[in-house]
Amino acid sequence: MKKKMNVEDSVGSVLAYDLTKIVPGEFKGAAFRKGHIIRPEDVEAMKKMGKYHIYAIELGEDEMHENEASQFIAERVTGDGISFTEPNEGKVSLVSKHRGVLKINVEALEEVNDIDMVIFSTMHNNSLVEEGTTVAGTRIIPLTIKSEYLEKLRDLEEKYGKIIEVVPLEKLNCGIVVTGTEVFEGLITDKFGPVLEQKIRELGGNYLETRFSRDDVESIKTELDYFLKNGADLVLVSGGMSVDADDVTPIAIRETVDEVVSYGSPVLPGAMFMMGYRGDATVLGIPACGMFHRITVLDLVLPRVFIGEKMSRRDISKLGHGGLCLGCKVCTYPVCPFGK
Repeated sequence: MKKKMNVEDSVGSVLAYDLTKIVPGEFKGAAFRKGHIIRPEDVEAMKKMGKYHIYAIELGEDEMHENEASQFIAERVTGDGISFTEPNEGKVSLVSKHRGVLKINVEALEEVNDIDMVIFSTMHNNSLVEEGTTVAGTRIIPLTIKSEYLEKLRDLEEKYGKIIEVVPLEKLNCGIVVTGTEVFEGLITDKFGPVLEQKIRELGGNYLETRFSRDDVESIKTELDYFLKNGADLVLVSGGMSVDADDVTPIAIRETVDEVVSYGSPVLPGAMFMMGYRGDATVLGIPACGMFHRITVLDLVLPRVFIGEKMSRRDISKLGHGGLCLGCKVCTYPVCPFGK
């Protein structure tokens, strides 16, 4: 039970929650912590913060304080690759333990937020995050909450398991096949391979080599087989993905893999993208946009490949929501709507 008190009458009382002090541009944090025994000298300081009344509280057996409640929520939802902070001003932050891809059960997240007086906020699902990134935060709205509300979280945990985790990147063996007779014959210098090599290295992949092929189905298949028979986990095939007469890369990929997940993606740039699997290996056909645009469908898919996720046609279809790059003059990806 909480009791509202005039701050001048509160000396000797136990503060039931953190009191936040804000100095614009300098400081925002707890000036007085929950559990603090109010002293005479505190009264003037609280008034300067605009706190003329405070809450002292006596918890009933069926009540939980905001700090304990936020920690309880975090314990119910947090999976592998994430730690959580001590409660601060009623909030607990979830922090990534390592670099990886943030995976969230969005349906379960919505059910958590359907619980009255409980909030759980996250970054977007499938975000690539660095070690130490705050990926989520949780708290309750009031100062205290009836335990019966939080018990619903136990039911959700039993139904879904942990609903948020950070899956670490794997060190994949990656090869590149650059198609184009004009490149193969040395008429022009390849500019595509280095772009793809950089993306592999940025994700910590083991870059094998770049091989070149004419715009010929059998030649492309030969280079794909070379990598796949020599332990490649991922092969990126650049160019020749459109409907031009010389563009035969999709045919070669289709005849090489066991399963074509998708030819075409609802992402711009990246419409002519192709994905397939042979055994556990992934083959990606990258359209020419991947050479000219800094960010394309490849940047949405590649981190998920690097955590060993085997994407489905439905996964590709879902990329259409948020799949339109706005082509900003100054690119701020991933801090933008693309892929969200």
